[in-house]
Amino acid sequence: MASPSSSIAQLLSLYQKENIKRIKLGVTDIDGVIRGKYINLDKFSSVAKSGAGFCDCVLGWDVNDQLYDNVSFTGWHTAFPDAQYRLDLTTERRLSFENNTPYFIAEFVQSDGLSGHPLCPRSLLKKVLTKAESMGYGVNLAFEYEFFVFRETAASIREKNYSNLTPLTPGNFGYSVLRASTESDLFHQLMDFCIAMDCPIEGLHCETGPGVWEAALQVDEALRATDKASLFKTFSKSFFQKNDCVATFMAKWSMDYPGQSGHLHQSLVNIEGGESAFFEGTEAHGMSQVMRHYVAGVQKYMRPFLAMYAPTINSYTRLVKGAWAPTAATWGVENRTSALRVISGSEASQRMEFRIGSADANPYLVAAASVGAGLLGIEEGLALGEPVQGNAYDIQDELSEAFQLPANLRDAGRLFSQSSAAKSLFGEAFVNHYSATREWECREYERHVNDWQLERYFEII
Repeated sequence: MASPSSSIAQLLSLYQKENIKRIKLGVTDIDGVIRGKYINLDKFSSVAKSGAGFCDCVLGWDVNDQLYDNVSFTGWHTAFPDAQYRLDLTTERRLSFENNTPYFIAEFVQSDGLSGHPLCPRSLLKKVLTKAESMGYGVNLAFEYEFFVFRETAASIREKNYSNLTPLTPGNFGYSVLRASTESDLFHQLMDFCIAMDCPIEGLHCETGPGVWEAALQVDEALRATDKASLFKTFSKSFFQKNDCVATFMAKWSMDYPGQSGHLHQSLVNIEGGESAFFEGTEAHGMSQVMRHYVAGVQKYMRPFLAMYAPTINSYTRLVKGAWAPTAATWGVENRTSALRVISGSEASQRMEFRIGSADANPYLVAAASVGAGLLGIEEGLALGEPVQGNAYDIQDELSEAFQLPANLRDAGRLFSQSSAAKSLFGEAFVNHYSATREWECREYERHVNDWQLERYFEII
């Protein structure tokens, strides 16, 4: 096997032969936003060998680059030193729309340059996957995203104050062959674009609503699958903006239409032997005992971990009854009204679909929390109750408090901050920091006057 230094030398030699002059790199912040830069090949040689640093404000500000005032990791009191990062050289892909420029995923590390950073979302997922490996399991994941596309630009949506936007296509027309055929150039181009990015889309179709699409990314090993989900969310937006359109992954951009989900299909395999740990053909619904424990764990910890699945104020406008989103910690077999949908199949296809996540969530945190919860279920040998039959909304009010979900971000963040399971899985430093960032998000919202308040109270009250 080639040494890291020889691999770097080979990359540099290849880049020089191809007349490539720079590379692009990116790290993912707490909210799932990729922050990055271009560096020339000399700098790449140094960074690839020894790592480098981003100002640690990247882990200490919100999506609007406003600094948190309630976190201890970084802030004016620390004077904003660099947070060390390293490149994962196995993640190289070429940006076909940027003259084949190489792109690398970076992750934050501790001062030794190797150990995972306690606040790095990608490192958090790797920590959970290490736990799975120690238990004898590999993890396979596949993300699905719904997103709305508009015939707008980044400038025009601001000029219009995010209202009266023109959707790519009109009306409700789920699975429309007509709409997909009319816009076939965009459909084909996006799928080809994602292949070139090594983020292949398994299926792409129109969903219900004006200009809404759903993309199912191809299944892969957990870390690679989550990397692809993260890249898809950012670079698909870039793709559409290059085509004079804007895509949004908000959980719910309009109360007139269903919300945008970020579903996650997941399964375990036995590392020794490689067979499915979820499938047992002689058992009900093909569910092995391991799968039953796993589903029970995800169900049990959905309430305290919800802030990782629904991380914004907007996330909770999606989680309402009858709007194609689950509203309680329920499970069922082939039941799309439940939060956890067990899909019975074969050795290759037996899996659980995690349906609570919204499109606005950080894929690394969704994966870390849901897989981590499932592993806790196996460790604790949790018993799984009976599946929901029929409409899960109808029985929600009969469920115990343990399966009721908080209805807003403030309550979800508070539950997360108090969760001993979260501190055990993710580390106290992450739990404290993430909880503070969600509390900040609530305070930012509460100190602004929104259109609903103006329309309701301006004249009448």
